[in-house]
Amino acid sequence: MHSAVIRVQNVFGFFTTVAFCVAAMIALSSFIHPQTPSAAVRLRNVQVVRGRPHYYSYKKEEYAHIKFDLDTDLSTLFNWNTKQVFLYLKAIYPATKPNTPPSEAIIWDAILGSDSAPWHQNHYVHPNPKAKTKSKTRNANSKAKEAESPYPRGEIHLTNQKPKYQITDISGKLQNRTDVILELGWNVQPWVGALVWANKADFGMWQGLQGGMSESFTFPEIGKMRKSEDMKVEKGKEGHVLMAGEEQPVRKAGQRA
Repeated sequence: MHSAVIRVQNVFGFFTTVAFCVAAMIALSSFIHPQTPSAAVRLRNVQVVRGRPHYYSYKKEEYAHIKFDLDTDLSTLFNWNTKQVFLYLKAIYPATKPNTPPSEAIIWDAILGSDSAPWHQNHYVHPNPKAKTKSKTRNANSKAKEAESPYPRGEIHLTNQKPKYQITDISGKLQNRTDVILELGWNVQPWVGALVWANKADFGMWQGLQGGMSESFTFPEIGKMRKSEDMKVEKGKEGHVLMAGEEQPVRKAGQRA
């Protein structure tokens, strides 16, 4: 006769074995879900100025402010095992020293949560082009409707989008740098399994990203300091407040997106 402790250990060991096998099957089953991601990235405007890019910068340096157009269809990245997708757009340009890897700097990012993931304040809320933003006396219901994405999960359409981050270089100089490109990347974070990064080549039922890279351009020479409105960065379209009883992110009155 086994003691109670041994019986509990046997049951717990059997439970963990079954849980591990089920988790492994769920993680492996993601590879049979077809993926056909596509994206188009276009440069809209780029400016290089000299100043303090951040309030905590202790010296003046050259920094770039890049506006872009972005159209994506990443809906196939979402399946039964997808928790969220971390999407980012980076600028890639050659280093100043030979035999040195190119520099990469993220200018915009977003967290796209799946339908099965609980809402989080950092989840991206796609701007709704049909929303009326002129009225200052909107109630909570109208704000919630405004926060709803007008496109399916993973589909993004942005025009003349401001960056979330102004980029600098370790050398402090950016003007006249050539062969600069904008490239889209992502990181799929599953419920179970390993993180999956953006792929350019086909892998089984997963097709590589179609597009997702802009044409090369050059950082212009330093121009005159633009108006503060022109050099503002996008504060993000994440929801900031989850009101009691509401499932949609609602921003505070007077709070910018």
